[in-house]
Amino acid sequence: QVQLVESGGGLVQAGGSLRLSCTTSGRTYHMGWFRQAPGKEREFVAVISRGGSMTSYADSVKGRFTISRDIAKNTVYLQMRSLKPEGTAGYYCVADPDQYSTRPVAYDYWGQGTQVTVSS
Repeated sequence: QVQLVESGGGLVQAGGSLRLSCTTSGRTYHMGWFRQAPGKEREFVAVISRGGSMTSYADSVKGRFTISRDIAKNTVYLQMRSLKPEGTAGYYCVADPDQYSTRPVAYDYWGQGTQVTVSS
């Protein structure tokens, strides 16, 4: 059973920053982040390849969010800057051994989510 443990969510003012972390157990996976706001569909945010050489971002976060990983620690980070109120959502870490994708259905493993609230 693969466990994804997220941390780093919280309340921040618009324009502020937060860093999310997600730690896995076992092997190295392609990993990413999705988010879901109340009443809305789950939305792709960012993904990073197993070795960290490839990254992809949603257009809505490009230039403001950075995904990175520490392979030795089995941890992926999402540095979020210039946060906007529309970024308020539950943020979910995902992992998959084979799929590097922007589609949520591609991922076998999901974390429990961490809440990010951006006040205006």
